[in-house]
Amino acid sequence: MSTHPIASYTKSTRLFALYQCLPRSEADAMSLTELMVGYGDNPDNFANERKNLENDLIALNQIFNDIFYSNALVRVPAWEQNISGKTAHFYIEPSFSIDIINEQTVFFWEMLDKYTANYLPTSFKQSIADKLTQLGRHNKDGFHQSKLGQWQDYLITLPSIVQAPTLKNDVIASIHQALLNKLQLKISYQNKWHGSSTERVIYPKGLIFIDNMIYLTGFNPTDDHIDDEVLLKAHRNFAVNRITEAVVIDKQVPDWVGRDIFSLDNLNKLGKLEPTDSIQIKLVLRVQKYACQHLYERPLSQDQQITMTDDTWNQVSATVANTKRLQDWLVSMSQLAVVVEPVALKGVIHERLHSALELYGD
Repeated sequence: MSTHPIASYTKSTRLFALYQCLPRSEADAMSLTELMVGYGDNPDNFANERKNLENDLIALNQIFNDIFYSNALVRVPAWEQNISGKTAHFYIEPSFSIDIINEQTVFFWEMLDKYTANYLPTSFKQSIADKLTQLGRHNKDGFHQSKLGQWQDYLITLPSIVQAPTLKNDVIASIHQALLNKLQLKISYQNKWHGSSTERVIYPKGLIFIDNMIYLTGFNPTDDHIDDEVLLKAHRNFAVNRITEAVVIDKQVPDWVGRDIFSLDNLNKLGKLEPTDSIQIKLVLRVQKYACQHLYERPLSQDQQITMTDDTWNQVSATVANTKRLQDWLVSMSQLAVVVEPVALKGVIHERLHSALELYGD
C-alpha cells in the first residue's frame, strides 16, 4: 500500500499503485468503498476521488486487455454486465503477473514444453501450455523472427511408448497444501492389485518423479522413537495416480518427520524412494562394444569404469543402487549385456530372461 493516498499521484503512478494494492483472489475482492480507504482520504473531495478511482480501474482493465491480452482485472459482476443497484467488487486474477518478457523467457518455457512432452501428466502439461499461451500474446511475431525463436522449426518431440498417467487436479492441490503447511493427509488409495480403495492417514514428506510417474512419499502414523530405524519402518511411497481422493487434515505432522535423516536426499541415499534390494552394489557387466557407446554418453555412476576385454566385449563396473529400474534396464539389454557381479543379481536377471523365453516358446 502507498505511503501517501494514491489519489495524490499522477495518473500513471496511480495506476501502478492501484495494481499493487488490488487483492489477488476472488475471496478477497474489494468494493469501491473498501478501495477508497487506501486511494483517497480527503473528505472534502471524496466524490471526485471516488469517480477517479472508478475511472482508474476502467483504465487499468483496458491496459491489461490492450497490452497483455488478459482479463487480469476482474470485476464481479463482469465488466460487460449492468451493475445498476449492485455493489461491484474487484480483484486481480491470481495467475497474472507483469513478467519481464524477452527471448530467453519464452525460450525457456518452449524448451520446457518440448523436453517434458511425454514425461509430465496432462494436468501439469496444461499449466505449461497456458503459460506459453500467455507469453505468446506478447509480441509473438517479434519472438519468432528472433534467433532464439527460430530454433523451434528444427525440433520435434516423438511420443513415448508409455504415456504419463492421468492425475486428479484436486488430489495434487491437496498434496501441495499439506506439504507446504506440514499438515497430515487422509488419502483414498487403490493398491495396484486390488479393485477397491482403502482410506489411510499419512504424514506427507514430498513428491518423487521417476520417468513419467509421480509418487508421494511419507510415513504411516506412528509415535516418535529414539531409534530412527524404527521410524523408517513406517515409511511408504504411493503412486499419485492411484490416490483417488486426498483431504488435508488440520493437524500438524510430528516434529520427527522433519529430522535431517528423513530429508528427501537422505531417504534417497537409504534406498527408500523406490523399490530396491540393497542400498548400493558394485555392478560388473560384460557389454558388447557397439552397445557400450551410450554408457560413455550416459554413465551408470560417477565412478563408472569401462575397460576393453576383446574385440567383441567391454567390461563395465559401477557403483549403483540395486533398484527395480536397474533390473528392468538389464533385462532390456538382453543379449547385449551380461551381469558378472553380484552373483545374486545375475541370478535374478537370468531367471527373468528365462521366464520370457518360456513365454515365447512354441
